[in-house]
Amino acid sequence: MRMDQTLGRDKPFNTGQSLLPRLVIFVVLSIALISLDQRGEHMGRIRAALSVVVYPIQVVAAIPGIMYATISENLLSNTSFHEDYDKLKQERPLLLARLQQLDALEEENKRLRLLLDSAERVTSKAMVSELLKVHPDPYTQTIIIDRGLNKNVYRGQPVIDAHGIVGQVTQVGAVNSTVTLITDPGHAIPVMVMRNGLRTIAVGNSTDNGLALPYLTNSADVREGDALITSGMGGRFPPGYPVGQIRSIKHDPNEPHLLVAATPAAQLNNYKEVLLIWPQLDAATKPGADKP
Repeated sequence: MRMDQTLGRDKPFNTGQSLLPRLVIFVVLSIALISLDQRGEHMGRIRAALSVVVYPIQVVAAIPGIMYATISENLLSNTSFHEDYDKLKQERPLLLARLQQLDALEEENKRLRLLLDSAERVTSKAMVSELLKVHPDPYTQTIIIDRGLNKNVYRGQPVIDAHGIVGQVTQVGAVNSTVTLITDPGHAIPVMVMRNGLRTIAVGNSTDNGLALPYLTNSADVREGDALITSGMGGRFPPGYPVGQIRSIKHDPNEPHLLVAATPAAQLNNYKEVLLIWPQLDAATKPGADKP
C-alpha cells in the first residue's frame, strides 16, 4: 500500500515529463505548416474559410462599440439641437423687432421717393425736412421742422409733401423753422379750379382741419369733387400744384357768396417728412430773367 501511494504521488511528475515529446511534435508540426504556407497558398484558403466562420463573432463583438458611438452621437446631436433651439428662441424677439424696423424704413423710403418725385415736378431744388413738433394750440395750425438759416431756408418758402401744398415758412431760426399750414385761419393761398380755370382764394379752417373758399359768388361754376390747384398768383407758390378738393357747396339765398368747403390734398396729419422747395430759383435761372 505504501508503495502504491508513493507511486500515486509521483504520477503527476511522470505526466509532466511526458509533455515534452508532445511539445516537440507540435513545434515540428508548426514549422512544417509554416514552410508549407510559404511554398503554397494552402493555409490562405484555410484562413479564408476560418474568416467566414469568425466574421459573425466579430460582428457581434463590434455591436457594443457601434451602439455606444450611435448613442453618443444622438446625445450630442440632441444637446446641440436644444442649444440651437434655445439660441433661436432668444434671438426671435430681436429678429422680429428688426423686421418691424425694416418695414418702417421701407415705408419711409417710399414716402421719401414720393417727395422727391414731387420735387422734380415742381422745382430744380428741394430739400427733405423732418417734423420736430406740432403746435399744441388747436386754433393755430403750425409745425416746427429741422431746417433753418443753416440750410438757406427763408420766410415765405413753400412747403409741400407728396400729395400737395402743406403750407409756408413763417419764422426762420438758426437750425429750425416754423411752418404755418394751409389749414391755419390766418393763411390764404391763391387757387384755381382745375376743371374750368376759375381763380379764387382758399383760406384755412381750423375747426375741421380743412379749407374754405369764401369769395365765390352764387353764380360761380363750382362742383363738389372739383380739384383745386395753385394758380401761381403772387409768385409764392408754384403754379399747378394740388391744394385740395371741394367737399361741399351750400347756397344761402340771403348771402351773396357760396359756402364752399374743401379738403386739403396734403396729408397734414400722417407724415413726419415735408419738402422745402425753392421756386424762385427756377424763375431766376430761366432764359431772359433779370439778373440781380
